[in-house]
Amino acid sequence: MSNSPLTPGVVAHRLAPHVYHDNFTDVQPPLDRHEARVAADRCYFCHDAPCMTACPTSIDIPLFIRQIATGTPDAAAKTIFAQNILGGMCARVCPTEQLCEEACVRETAEGKPVEIGRLQRFATDTLMAKGVHPFTRAAATGKSVAVVGAGPAGLAAAHRLAMKGHDVVIYDARPKPGGLNEFGIATYKAPDGFAQAEVDWLLKIGGITVKNGVALGRDVSLADLKATHDAVFLGMGLAGVNALRAAGEDLAGVRNAVDFIADLRQAVDKSSLPVGRDVVVIGGGMTAVDAAVQSKLLGAQNVTIVYRREQGKMSASGYEQDHATSAGVRIVTNAAPVAVHGDGAVAEVEFAYTEDGPDGLKTTGQTFRLKADQLLKAIGQTLTGAPEGLTVTGGKIATTGAGRTSVAGIWAGGDCASGGEDLTVTAVAQGRDAAEDIHASLMGVSG
Repeated sequence: MSNSPLTPGVVAHRLAPHVYHDNFTDVQPPLDRHEARVAADRCYFCHDAPCMTACPTSIDIPLFIRQIATGTPDAAAKTIFAQNILGGMCARVCPTEQLCEEACVRETAEGKPVEIGRLQRFATDTLMAKGVHPFTRAAATGKSVAVVGAGPAGLAAAHRLAMKGHDVVIYDARPKPGGLNEFGIATYKAPDGFAQAEVDWLLKIGGITVKNGVALGRDVSLADLKATHDAVFLGMGLAGVNALRAAGEDLAGVRNAVDFIADLRQAVDKSSLPVGRDVVVIGGGMTAVDAAVQSKLLGAQNVTIVYRREQGKMSASGYEQDHATSAGVRIVTNAAPVAVHGDGAVAEVEFAYTEDGPDGLKTTGQTFRLKADQLLKAIGQTLTGAPEGLTVTGGKIATTGAGRTSVAGIWAGGDCASGGEDLTVTAVAQGRDAAEDIHASLMGVSG
């Protein structure tokens, strides 16, 4: 089955039916109770633990691991959720090897950290499987807050505000909530509908209404939201995708990696998704790795990631890079795209070798071509339709303190706001902290 008459090499059903199931199951199986106790026993329960400092949401990691070690995983989960209400997803997608586990004393001493991410998943999964919500809603304040975007930042803000007793309405442009957790990460990291299950569980706090298919600037204005709510939090992420600025990028077979990943996440039948035989992915971040690995899992024969700088400067972690190469993905560095070639559809991508010197990145004049019937762009996303009246800096909404924008009564956090690191866990922290600041402002509490 061809994706298009112009892209005969991009087809579905490349693999046997059962292979798709095996390829898209959990990339890292969860710990059982015994394994979790053994893993927890490796923790030194450090005073002033460096792992806790390295966590963007400041989870009390020694405490929750001690609670697992003493046989109380539900208590451990509540410790986690108190700081990070999306702790279940973060346990699956957080680059722990660059954050808490890299800072672990065991890592420094032995080169093998405590498995903090897997322990966090054990605790959160244990409690969530019971359908229990660990927090109760405070008495109603009579205040209403609009949250734009049902991704990690928006959900974290909405939950904290609802817990404080405010009424929250989430406006999201997509057909279902979850943001990048639902549409933008590799399927094998959160299979079996976990992202939606987590949203449903989070909403059990009460006081939150979700309105899907409502886009800021198209269906509702910022002025409308300010007029109908006591405060507004913007967490809509980055909807635009950077252009290659290379001739031929409008050829058939060239698409955004984020759209490719979203289609895969929403497909009930993974075998129905078309993929090329020779796939080239341009970029060096998590999106590039996720797109490349999943292309391989869909049956692509040759998959290559091309990044313009040296490999050490890729924003994808070393762990993710190793995962890509172990899946059969080739990584080519110090090369920038200059043209996409083909007769109506991509057939080759031309790159120029680069040098990164004191004066910045420059091409050397030497070029090479890679065969490709599918080209996926993963070179960053941009803010589209910046809300009226807000200061934008560096392509993001400018914020100070806990997410305060240049307009009174409006806060922002997550990928759309300044200061973010394009990580789920950072977005959660920003949404949570903005919610605390919104609550203080609405209740007249100085801070």
